[in-house]
Amino acid sequence: MANHNDRSGEIVLAEDKAVMAKAAEWLREGRGVALSTVTRTWGSSPRPPGSLMAMNDQGRFIGSVSGGCIEEELIDRYRQGELADTLPLSLGFGVDNQEAGRLGLPCGGRLQITVEHLNSVTSIDQLLNRIDHGELVARQVDLGNGEVRLLTGDGHPELSVSDQSLTKVFGSAWQLLLIGDGQLARYLARMARMLDYRVTICDPRETFTDPDPLPDVDYTRQMPDDAVRNIAARPRTAVVTLAHDPKQDDMALLEALESNAFYIGALGSTRSAAKRHDRLAKMGCSPQQLERIRGPAGVSIGSKRPPEIALSIMAEITATRNRTAGVAAT
Repeated sequence: MANHNDRSGEIVLAEDKAVMAKAAEWLREGRGVALSTVTRTWGSSPRPPGSLMAMNDQGRFIGSVSGGCIEEELIDRYRQGELADTLPLSLGFGVDNQEAGRLGLPCGGRLQITVEHLNSVTSIDQLLNRIDHGELVARQVDLGNGEVRLLTGDGHPELSVSDQSLTKVFGSAWQLLLIGDGQLARYLARMARMLDYRVTICDPRETFTDPDPLPDVDYTRQMPDDAVRNIAARPRTAVVTLAHDPKQDDMALLEALESNAFYIGALGSTRSAAKRHDRLAKMGCSPQQLERIRGPAGVSIGSKRPPEIALSIMAEITATRNRTAGVAAT
């Protein structure tokens, strides 16, 4: 989970919402505040595009843009007035082998960072309020004049950068819907929670009650198609069927194939996947729809142990998520 500490000199990983909330707090205290966003990376840069760091004129900061080598330099330059331009600045940083070795970082990394001065706490409060209400919000910064617009996040990539603007999407956490409770579902749910997914386990069996439900996981007894319909309309949703019951799994898959889910996976052997393919085709699913199903779900790691199967599925979900939410740059 994210560490929301903001002590100066300590590299702190924090989720986007926490970074913006701390920036708003500093602004209300009358501090000067700047926000740094990683816009491009090359080589082995430790932090991906879209990573945020907020810093104030006292040298405090929250978030991370490099994992160690850039943060202190940015803070020092900001406090010394080198980044005093009121308009957004684009800065390039390269980490050579000697510098990387001294800092214990991967060598050869390069990154581009945009630094903007934050003036309006109202805009940040509006952003946080919309996130709290479950919205997906695109925060767009005009790189020519620094003006900020809040747009609906639907249809926007995670990060989009052009000569004119920088747009980053906030809110509406990634979600994982698991059809069928059991040991594998529990492993998947735990791993997904560590990756900041909101997890829902759907199992309509009235005779089954989980004796030890997982904290921070939603449970529903809805029919699988209803559960998918309620959740997978959002574009940041992954659906995995684990029930080993064709009636439940097929109901969920039929609905998922009509949804915006970025990942649809089904547990089972290659043989059971072929049978499922035939059943769904007879129900009217097109070849293009059936290609969306990852079945058997997970990357091939040569294991049949439940925790390792869960690991392989989460690895495939993660790879698909990263391709889906890639950076759009021009």
